[in-house]
Amino acid sequence: MKLFQQIGKYCLLMTKVFTRPDNWRMFFRQLPLEMEKLGLRSLGIVVIISIFIGAIMTIQTKLNTSNPLLPRYSTGLVTRDTLLLEFSSTILCLILAGKVGSNIASEIGTMRITEQIDALEIMGVNSANYLILPKIVAFVLMMPFLVIFSMALGILGGYGVGMFSNIITVSDFVYGIQYAFNPFYVTYSLTKSLFFAYIITSVSSYYGYYAYGGALDVGVASTNAVVHSSVIILLFNILITNIMLA
Repeated sequence: MKLFQQIGKYCLLMTKVFTRPDNWRMFFRQLPLEMEKLGLRSLGIVVIISIFIGAIMTIQTKLNTSNPLLPRYSTGLVTRDTLLLEFSSTILCLILAGKVGSNIASEIGTMRITEQIDALEIMGVNSANYLILPKIVAFVLMMPFLVIFSMALGILGGYGVGMFSNIITVSDFVYGIQYAFNPFYVTYSLTKSLFFAYIITSVSSYYGYYAYGGALDVGVASTNAVVHSSVIILLFNILITNIMLA
C-alpha cells in the first residue's frame, strides 16, 4: 500500500513539474546553470572511471581469453561492445545516481526543511516546476554527451593498454574495435541514457521535495533517492533492452 501511495505522490508531483513555467526568462536563466552543475561538474568522475574501466576491461579480457582458437581481435570487440551496450549507459548512470541524485535530493531537501519551498508557494510560485523542471531538462540534455564521452574515453583506455604494454598490440585492438560494428548499439545506449537521466533527476527531486523534518531527514532522503533511482534504472534497463534488442 505504501508503494502505491509513493507512486501516486510521485505522479502528482510530476504533473506539477511538467506545466508551463510562470517565467520563461527565469527558466532559461536557470537551465544553463543546472547543465553546468549536473553535467559539466560530472565530467571529472566520468573521465577517471571510463579510462580505467576501458583499460582494465581490455587487460582482463585479453588475459582470460588466451585461447589460440579465438581470433586476436576478440579483445577489442568485447571491450567495444561492453562499453557501448552496458558500461557507458547503465553502469555510468548508476554511478551518477550517487553523485547527481544525492546532490539534487540534498539541495531540494534543504530548501524544504528551511521553509524556502513554503515561501515560494506563499508567493504563488509553482515551486515544483520552478525547482525541478530545469534540473530534469538540463540533465536529460547533458547525459547523451556524457555517455558519448565515456565511450570514447573507455576505448582510449583500452588503446593505451596496447600502446604502453605488451598485453595486446595496437593493431589487434583497433581491428577488434572496428570489426562488425553495429551503429544501432550507440543509438540504443543513448536512448537508455535519456530514460535513466530522467529517472535520476525526477526520483531524487521527489525524495528531496518531500523531506520533512531536520538535517537527518535530508540525509535519509538522499540515501533513498540514490537507492531507489538505482533500482528503477536496473528495472528499466531490462525493459528497454527487451524492447530494443529483442
